[in-house]
Amino acid sequence: MEVEAARQNGYASAESRESSVERELNGDIKAVEINGTAAAVAHSPKGQNGIIKKPHNVSADAHDQRIKRKGKRLIQRQNSRGESGSSSNGGAIGGIPIVMNGSAKDYVVPQRRWKNSRRSRSGYGRGLPKKGGAGGKGVWGLPGSEALEELYEDENDPNYDSETNDQNIVLSEVIPELTPEEFFKLAEPIVLEYYEHGDTHEVAVNFDEILTGNLRPYVTSVIVEIALDHKDSQREMTSVLISDLYGRVITAKDIEKGFEILLANLPDLTLDTPDAPNLLGNFLARAVADDCLPPKFVTKPSEHGELNDHAMTAIRRADTLLHMKQGWAHLDNVWGMGGPLRPVKTITKQMTLLLKEYLSSRDIQEAHHCLRALEVPHFHHELVYEAVVMTLESLSQTTEEAMCELLASLDKACLVLPAGMEQGFLRVFDDMADIVLDVPLAYIILDRFVERCNRAGFITDKILNNMPSRGRKRFVSEGDGGLIKPPTLPLRD
Repeated sequence: MEVEAARQNGYASAESRESSVERELNGDIKAVEINGTAAAVAHSPKGQNGIIKKPHNVSADAHDQRIKRKGKRLIQRQNSRGESGSSSNGGAIGGIPIVMNGSAKDYVVPQRRWKNSRRSRSGYGRGLPKKGGAGGKGVWGLPGSEALEELYEDENDPNYDSETNDQNIVLSEVIPELTPEEFFKLAEPIVLEYYEHGDTHEVAVNFDEILTGNLRPYVTSVIVEIALDHKDSQREMTSVLISDLYGRVITAKDIEKGFEILLANLPDLTLDTPDAPNLLGNFLARAVADDCLPPKFVTKPSEHGELNDHAMTAIRRADTLLHMKQGWAHLDNVWGMGGPLRPVKTITKQMTLLLKEYLSSRDIQEAHHCLRALEVPHFHHELVYEAVVMTLESLSQTTEEAMCELLASLDKACLVLPAGMEQGFLRVFDDMADIVLDVPLAYIILDRFVERCNRAGFITDKILNNMPSRGRKRFVSEGDGGLIKPPTLPLRD
């Protein structure tokens, strides 16, 4: 038998590893007749499911001329009944039917096993999926390719731009330079925050992040211009900031250029701050005292070119402060001692002077301005106390009316809170025993003044309820022994 002869010949060579489909494509499969039935015979001695196949005799020349392809192993799949490649219908390989014993029961259709395979069907390659798994209709692409879109740009794409994809282009970081107006907008929040925390190191770090070489002269001009709109305590902090930034963020040349910018802009600054020339003169003198500016900047104004009248006023102010007797020693307090840093006696003395100036001028707005300049809102009860005591010592109804009008305006402007007003009056009530020794009519005047303030509407009920009253004391002669005299006396007495 031919089948037995094929089995005994041991035709199990390297070509037997090729799949039946590959050998079929190469023309190595030929239909033979087994027991009067057509069947596909291959080089392998035994096919799948027991089908015995006979290799087709191929000449040596044919073997040399045919293209040798690497064998691919197909996976044998089973159906739900555990049968391998079984089907009820007839099948064929490459148009050649496979039949065994006249029955079309067991056969293999390799093409169906390749139907959903992504491997190349051309016979070339390593048996990997086409396009790395990125091909096919409705496929998202190679996993991870969304992060590398620029590497997969198609030159045939209508939106492809060859100029943007030039590999010879070298990209470098370009930091756009800020204009002075933009720098002012960035620097203002930094300076205002410094007024809250007072940390000059934090300000230096923030300026380093936004500064470029051309903007360093504007540091001094910006922080001084912002300080002109604030109080003396913030101006003192600004002078300290200039001294701390010197040598780290800005140089002496930058500070000079910054003050030159301020001197040139003084006419505009005077519109918002009428006292700007004197304030700028204080800044100049303080900068010279802190060794941030050379003295010739003030003593030789001719080197700055032509200056306006306001600039000359500022320079003369700075020159006067520097040439005062022991002026440099006092320039550390050119802005005074801000708020609670001053002694209590100093604040009390300034409040007393404020009240005396008010009684002489009756200028309520000036009194408000002076009280705000003290920057001691927690100590406003002292002003109320001094005002009431001054009223009791004056023995004048005119003073009573003026002090009542001042206290009413302070309450209406919310400069003195109700708690401060109440505390000031209660302090007077507690000290009445000592005040009456110097002012015998203190209780009468206090009663009249409190009634006037109650009609003005800024006295609380607690003040009225704690109002002291002195009872009338009867005086007897020394010889009575302290006995109270009867209302009527006998005639003989």
